[in-house]
Amino acid sequence: QVQVVESGGGLVQPGGSLRLSCAASGRTSGIDNMGWFRQGPGKEREFVSTITWSIGNADYADSVKGRFTISRDNAKNTVYLQMNSLKPEDTAIYYCRARNTRWRLDYWGQGTQVTVSS
Repeated sequence: QVQVVESGGGLVQPGGSLRLSCAASGRTSGIDNMGWFRQGPGKEREFVSTITWSIGNADYADSVKGRFTISRDNAKNTVYLQMNSLKPEDTAIYYCRARNTRWRLDYWGQGTQVTVSS
């Protein structure tokens, strides 16, 4: 099994920044992709950003391009999401996902709340 734990959420004013962290533990050898999704109030869960573990190829939703940056630390099995220029519409629960593509397995964290408000 793989355990995924997010941290770093909180309350921030519009225009501010936050950095989320996500650590994977357990049987992580098959994990080849990690990323972030979010679910705002009354909305479906949506893709935010993912990164491949070996090469570090990153992908972003159009709504966060230029503002969010995903990165990884392979030695720590940790992925980060640096969020800048935050907007009220970024308010959501942010979930981390670790993926084992070969076996089509996804592991999700419990989520961390991000609230952007003045």
